[in-house]
Amino acid sequence: MSEHGAGVGDAARDVRSLAAEFRRGDERALERVYRDHSALVYSYCRRALGEHRAADATQEVFLAAWRSRERYRPDAGSIAGWLMGIARFKVIDAYRAAGRDLSDPASPATSDVGTDSVDLEQMALRMLVADALLTLPERAREMVRKAYFDDQTHAQIAEHAGVPLGTVKSDIRRGLQRLERHLEAFDDARP
Repeated sequence: MSEHGAGVGDAARDVRSLAAEFRRGDERALERVYRDHSALVYSYCRRALGEHRAADATQEVFLAAWRSRERYRPDAGSIAGWLMGIARFKVIDAYRAAGRDLSDPASPATSDVGTDSVDLEQMALRMLVADALLTLPERAREMVRKAYFDDQTHAQIAEHAGVPLGTVKSDIRRGLQRLERHLEAFDDARP
C-alpha cells in the first residue's frame, strides 16, 4: 500500500475514533469537534442570523449536539454534516422566534440579516444532501447523480454504464433509501 493510502486509512480511523469518543461523552472529543467545526457552524450562523447572533447560535448548536450526542450515527454521515443539520434547525428556530418568515425573502424582518434566507436554507440542504451522497457506494452515487441531477433516464444510465436496466433501478432505489435514512438522522438531531 502506498504511503498516501495509509494516511487516508489512518484519517478514517481517526474520524471513527473521534465519533465514538464524542458519542461516549469524552469532553476532549467535544473540544476537538468544536475546534474542527466551529468555524463552519459560525460562518453559517453569521450569514443566516447576522454578526450579533452568530456566536450565541454557534454555542447553542454545540450545546444541542453535546446533549443529543447519543443520537449521532456515524454510519449515517459526518459530524460536520450532523452539526450543520442542527445549525439549520437553530437558524429556523431563531427566525420563528423573531417572527421572521423563511419562505418570504422580501420580508422586512429579514432585511437586517443581509442575505436571502431562502438561499441559506437551500445551501444547508445542499450540504446535507452532498454529505449524504458521499455515504453511497460509488456506483449508486453516480447513478443517483445522473438520474436526479443530470436528468438521465434509467435506460440511458444503463446504456452508458454497460449494466442491465434492472441493476440501475435497484442501485438507484437502494441509494435513495440510504439517502432517506441518512437525512432522517439529521431530523433526529433536532434538539
